[in-house]
Amino acid sequence: MSEKLPLFSDDPKLRRRRAWSGVIGVAILAAAFGGIAGLIGGQIAGLVTAAVVGLPLAYVVAFAFRRRIWLEGTTLVVRTWGVRRVDLVEAPRLDMVISDVRGTRTVGLLVNAGHRRRSVKLDLAVFSGTGGRELGALELRRLADALLNNTEANGLVFSELLVAELRSEARGDAVADRPLYRLASAAPAGKYLQRFPMEAVSRFVATLG
Repeated sequence: MSEKLPLFSDDPKLRRRRAWSGVIGVAILAAAFGGIAGLIGGQIAGLVTAAVVGLPLAYVVAFAFRRRIWLEGTTLVVRTWGVRRVDLVEAPRLDMVISDVRGTRTVGLLVNAGHRRRSVKLDLAVFSGTGGRELGALELRRLADALLNNTEANGLVFSELLVAELRSEARGDAVADRPLYRLASAAPAGKYLQRFPMEAVSRFVATLG
């Protein structure tokens, strides 16, 4: 059986703190919208509005709390309400995605699961200003090794990107000088989520030398 390598922060206290923060935020928003609707349309309208606003947001908070992702050999395993497995060697498409939320940029690997199944997004690094955090060296190394053998989606390009990141960290480069940060900075501002196809990543990797 392959070793299970978590690709997320498994600090129970941190997860609970984030979950409670999310719950409190949802309650405040639901109460605010429900209060406004209640003043206009009465108690029932207020309760309905609070539910319409709060329930979807509560689902998102619960989804994020339950989500776990880890690597078993070359397989990404994602657990939310169920469990999905995606083999990085056999994935038919790989893309890099950059999200920008209030100045915080997240670099993620989007793995197409194929067979009409949903894709899996794996966050590689999160940056804010000139600082940030990336997956650990062991996690990046194992991902690079798995992607290396994906010939259908040209995983070699993504593997080389992660290896370049590891080399940059080993040299002691500042966060702002590392490949993942530079890739995140190259994305235009003002867009919540941007997809960088393999061709764009390949051109960027070619500049790393």
